[in-house]
Amino acid sequence: MRFLKGHGTDNDFVILPDPDNELDLPPARVAAVCDRRAGIGADGVLHVVRTKLSQEVVDQADRAEWFMDYRNADGSIAEMCGNGVRVFARYLVEAGLAEPGEFAVATRGGPKLVRLAADGDVTVDMGKPVVLGSSTTTVSGQEYTGLHVDMGNPHLACVIGDPVAHLDLTHQPAFDPAVFPNGVNIELLNAVGTHRALMRVYERGSGETRSCGTGAVATAVAAAHLAGEDTGTWTVEVPGGILTVTLDERTSYLAGPAAIIASGELTL
Repeated sequence: MRFLKGHGTDNDFVILPDPDNELDLPPARVAAVCDRRAGIGADGVLHVVRTKLSQEVVDQADRAEWFMDYRNADGSIAEMCGNGVRVFARYLVEAGLAEPGEFAVATRGGPKLVRLAADGDVTVDMGKPVVLGSSTTTVSGQEYTGLHVDMGNPHLACVIGDPVAHLDLTHQPAFDPAVFPNGVNIELLNAVGTHRALMRVYERGSGETRSCGTGAVATAVAAAHLAGEDTGTWTVEVPGGILTVTLDERTSYLAGPAAIIASGELTL
């Protein structure tokens, strides 16, 4: 199995090129690939498939040639991954499968328009965040309230007073399964300064990760809500680096670095 390894602000992925959609990827195999001791190690898998050959997203084939079939580290299927789609786009350009500039990538959350130069940051149009009310989570016995934000995948973004650096995220924070029947990505954030937030995240299916793209957008939405704003550009600092989120009346944009760092052959 040929693979590549990439990351966006330390949110890392194993890339599996499979243009003809021939790989068998049951959850156990994906989990084995993502295992950090017995496998390559990653927060998830980016399975690269021609859109027209995947029944899940064949309706997007007229807009996007390539489908990002994203899997979480535990092998579960996810609708969308913001950092993942940026790394996916970087791979397509470096592999000669797409030209630098602007193009669409098919995802389970709909086609995502990406923009990148030959080098430098990758920007993706993440779509309009949808706020669906509020809910709570409990971390180490402390309850926090946050916004339920739909980014194509579910988020609970909580602006808190406690320093996020001191939180214990070694275990899944509690959440309301009636609100999030399919699980949820939980962001804990400190709003610091003007249009700046510090974020840590616990991703469903992966645990705490050093960055989350859709989570960064949800974080900006929650920080903007706290400030009584709907639009603007926010700097979101995550353990793995810095992401920039722009909110406007129509959509949201996520920008940050994406790199391909290794390639090889994988035997399981």
